[in-house]
Formats: sequence, structure tokens, C-alpha cells
Amino acid sequence: MEEIHSEQEQVPQNFSKVQESAERVRKEIHKVIVGQDEMITLILAGLFTGGHVLIEGVPGIAKTMTVNLLAKALDLNFKRIQFTPDLMPADVTGTSVYNVQSGSFEFKSGPIFSNIVLIDEINRSPAKTQAALFEVMEELQVTVDGRSHPMSKPFMVLATQNPIEQEGTYKLPEAQQDRFQFRIKIDYPSYAEELEIIKRFEGDFEQSTIRDVKPVLSFIELESCMKTIQSVYIKEELIEFIAKIIDKTRRTTDLFLGASPRASLAIVKTSKALAAMQGRDYVSPDDIVQALYPVLNHRLILSAEKEMDGFDVKEVLEELIKQVDVPR
Repeated sequence: MEEIHSEQEQVPQNFSKVQESAERVRKEIHKVIVGQDEMITLILAGLFTGGHVLIEGVPGIAKTMTVNLLAKALDLNFKRIQFTPDLMPADVTGTSVYNVQSGSFEFKSGPIFSNIVLIDEINRSPAKTQAALFEVMEELQVTVDGRSHPMSKPFMVLATQNPIEQEGTYKLPEAQQDRFQFRIKIDYPSYAEELEIIKRFEGDFEQSTIRDVKPVLSFIELESCMKTIQSVYIKEELIEFIAKIIDKTRRTTDLFLGASPRASLAIVKTSKALAAMQGRDYVSPDDIVQALYPVLNHRLILSAEKEMDGFDVKEVLEELIKQVDVPR
């Protein structure tokens, strides 16, 4: 391990700083949000590894609020886009506008040009608008009229969708879902959390505590965390463990569609982020197991037989993991 680390001497190695940075952001978000620890952890993992996050859950469980609070806790530019059926691609990416004075067309950037972008109800817009995100989420640029316009870094898309209501919605195609590092499925709060929510806000109808959330992580600190996470050590046996599970998703008859190489890399990135956020400079098997379902749940498609038998992706994935020896 020492030899590998010596090759990366220029990369910051203070892993406790990553842990402290994550805790500062988490603490700010928890000034308003009760519970939802897994969602916050995964969003931070996505932030630290340059990934995009899809958040799925019923209305009223603070999906949009959490993203707003994350943006407030970061010293970065933030934009929100409400997806609707009549939204056009140019409303997202921007368009060329004729300038009378100069006699030429000039590019007017759309709301996608920001560091943190919240897309609310991403499945409310049709495929042509959803497709406007393909290039920017993968290549960090927008091409309009043959000219490419790069995004500022960091760049992160966080999108929400409601899995229950289907009327007036458009299912995300597999290629679009694959560009999200995670799909985080969140549920109702527990009884104790519900009680805490009521007590916290029963005398604060305007939720004034939102104003208490302040920027606690600068761009320089975020960039340092991202570089540190890249240097987290993952041993060969764990890389093979990831590859074996991904390979099994492609070979099993229980799945119609397996995972892509993009999913393999997402598991590695997420595992490293989870390790660093716990102050460790190495990936453990538990980090990988924790990353598997959020990374794979929206990429795998059940076979018709399994779907008719009432199985879900999580059950099939758990069976596949049991077939692979976990390195210790």
C-alpha cells in the first residue's frame, strides 16, 4: 500500500479532512432535515466523485428541500429547473439569439449552466427535453449550432421524480438512467422521525431554520476532497469482486439487462468516497456492498419471468452477491 501511495505524493492524503468536510455539510442539512441519513451520504458521495444523482420518492418527503439545502451549504452556483410537458430543450441548454447591434447570433446560456443543478420532476418532460441532458451529463458540455460550450467545474445534476404518479409522465430511457451514478429510493420517515418533524416545525410555519443554513464548504475544499478520494486504495481482490458481480448481472437469466462498464466505475468511485468519508484511506468490502444497490438498481432490468413472479431487482442482486466470495 505504501508503494502505491508514494506514486501519488502530490495528491492530498489527509482523509480526515474529507470526513470533516462531509460532516460539516451533513450538519448544515440536518438543521432542517430530520433523518434521511442514507440519502444525504449518497448525495455527498456523488458530489465528491463528480457523479449525478436521481432521487425517487413520494411527494412531501423533502427530496427537493434536501437538494436546496445542499446548494446552500456549498459555496457554488445553483440553478433549479422545473420540468414540465411543454419545456423545450433550448429552455434547458440555451439557444442562439440574434444581436441587432453586432449583426450576428450570440449564444445565450440556459439554466443548465451552473455548478449544482436541480431538475425537479425530471419525468414530467418528454424524451426530446430529457435528451438535452445526454451530452452535458456525460461530456460536461453543450453543443448548439455546431459550437461546444463547456461547463464550469464542479458540475452536478440532481433530479427528482415521483414513482407513484404515472399520468402526464415520461419514463426515463435506459441510456438516460445510466448517466446517473445513483438512483436513491427514499421512503416515509419513521414514527420517531415524524414526531421530531412535527415538534421542530409546529411553531415555525415558514420553516425559518432554512435561513440558518450557511455555506460551509468552499470550492477549494471540495476540489481537495475530490483529489483525496481518487487516491483511496482499493486492493486487487476487491476490484475482481466488483468485476465478478457485474459479469454475473450480464449472464444471469433473471435479468433482461445487466450492468454497463460505467456501473463498474461508479461502484469503485462510490466505494472510495464512502471510505474517505469515514476517514479511511482504503476501501473495505462493506463499502462496496453499500454501493452496489444504489448504483445498480436503476440499471438492471428484470426478466419477464422474474417480474411476473413478483421479484424485484434488490432480491436478484442479493442472490448474485451470495454467489461471489466476499474478500476479507
